[in-house]
Amino acid sequence: MASTASTMTHLECGYCGKTYDANQLINLCQECGKPLLVRYDLDKAKETLTRASLKDREASLWRYEEVLPVQNDWAMLKLGEGWTPLHDAKRLGEELGCRVYIKDEGLNVTASFKARGLGVAVSRAYELGAKELAIPSAGNAACAMSAYAAAAGLPAHVYMPVDVPSLFQVECRELGANVNLVNGLINDCGVKVRGVAKYGWFDVSTLREPYRIEGKKTMGYEVAEQLGWQLPDVIIYPTGGGTGLVGMWKAFDEMEQMGLIGSARPRMVSVQSTGCAPIVRAYEQGVEFAELWQGAKTVADGLRVPVAIGDFLILRAIRNSHGTALAVPDEEMLRYARVMGSKTGIFPAPEGAACLAGLVKLKESGWVKPDESVVLFNTGSGLKYAHLWA
Repeated sequence: MASTASTMTHLECGYCGKTYDANQLINLCQECGKPLLVRYDLDKAKETLTRASLKDREASLWRYEEVLPVQNDWAMLKLGEGWTPLHDAKRLGEELGCRVYIKDEGLNVTASFKARGLGVAVSRAYELGAKELAIPSAGNAACAMSAYAAAAGLPAHVYMPVDVPSLFQVECRELGANVNLVNGLINDCGVKVRGVAKYGWFDVSTLREPYRIEGKKTMGYEVAEQLGWQLPDVIIYPTGGGTGLVGMWKAFDEMEQMGLIGSARPRMVSVQSTGCAPIVRAYEQGVEFAELWQGAKTVADGLRVPVAIGDFLILRAIRNSHGTALAVPDEEMLRYARVMGSKTGIFPAPEGAACLAGLVKLKESGWVKPDESVVLFNTGSGLKYAHLWA
């Protein structure tokens, strides 16, 4: 057993700036109730986290351990998360008239990008002595949490909407989790999870603990490294809770401070469903927080998030990058899944197809120019949603 190269120093509230000791099991800021973010000694990190050193590191998200929170190597739960391929989708790009890349997160453990966030979050909770874990989820996050809890030997409690496809329920149960079905949406499941805090279960909800974002931010590190440290002009990301978008924006800032990249940033685009678009509405209204979306409904389970606790962080990233937010109908997601599949060989989840539908709109409007490079995130495997096309 040995210490990792982590340079973590403390936690900081993303809204009010209050700081906290990182070596404690903690959820939100105790002053304002907003998400906590991990901070690092980046001057120290850049001594060893270099472009040259990365060439010899393991092909997983743990290659960036200087800027990850796990302090002891015994706590790194490794199931093969991260370092997913970034495909140069030439045929698709030729059809659309721009340079298109697809980051295929469906090749992660449990077939979605949720493995990144939960891999790091569960590892850190395990390291800090958590005894049992709980999560509200629309599907993929619960599967990932169940997998890593199993690897750690920790009891896992999942709260899912009752209408979540049975495949997600089966996967969680077969991974050893206790599955609880809730009449309602993911926010209703969140209320249930917070109600069981009295049992001492640690809540690993999106942005309600500091570490899921640290796993998700590695998508930003990977995009930079896989593109030769030259960031794309545009990143299009399907947004439910928004941890990935916020995480990548954090990663770009860290990389610049360590000298890995310059000051140029991609324009960040948030894509949601017209049936559940609280971030899009808040962006268009020019407000800081997104109100609860009433009657949320979409076939893309990961986008059926009517309220996000990190809404202000998502909106900051979009606006500070001169990005945008837009919503697409479910019918277009399903249609563009076939377009992506037939042009690239990648069978996307509807959330990933939503990114392509969004790109088509942005290209048609002239917002994306022909000479620009665009990275689309396919956040999961279409195999988990095969019932939608059956």
